[in-house]
Amino acid sequence: MTAWLAFTKLADTNFTMPLAALLAVWLAAASAWRPALCWCLLFGFGIFLVAATKIAYVGWGIGIATIDFKGFSGHAMRAMSVAPAFLYVLLQNQGKRKATLGVLAGLLFGLMIGISRLALGVHSVSEVITGLLLGAVISLGFIWYCRGWTPIVFDRKLLIIGTIALFPILTLKPAPTEGWIERIAIYLSGNENLHRHPADPS
Repeated sequence: MTAWLAFTKLADTNFTMPLAALLAVWLAAASAWRPALCWCLLFGFGIFLVAATKIAYVGWGIGIATIDFKGFSGHAMRAMSVAPAFLYVLLQNQGKRKATLGVLAGLLFGLMIGISRLALGVHSVSEVITGLLLGAVISLGFIWYCRGWTPIVFDRKLLIIGTIALFPILTLKPAPTEGWIERIAIYLSGNENLHRHPADPS
């Protein structure tokens, strides 16, 4: 359990969101404006869908009871979207084989984050699977878009240094996203008798 708690923190909001922003800034700095915009739109859409499904359940009880679905797993979505895209960009100029292996490693990381959410009992199977699928659509869609462009020429050490600089964030408490969702749900629905998700031990 302790190992899963430590591992799942790698997909916490306060780490993956800055990492996604770092990728966007690096692309923009490399003058890859359209890939940067594509990444921002795809990842932003994923964040919106995760938040929307959770707010719908908390505020109005909207979900799919037959499969125990109360909203996309945000951890699974963020891990599966950020890791493959990040590794693809990092290894893009290292040859097709290395870039492909990087993407596969990113997908495996996302899958392991999904398993960690199940092991910790904070999501149902349907929530994890849909979160993983959403994340995969985002990352693979971004990678597919980037394949139409010439490899981006820019100092990739900046990506590595930026990522290392973010690691101290992992020692902080997770961002209180559930509290934010509850406040938004109360504001939008006017209902204070909320349908709460299981407590997140991360």
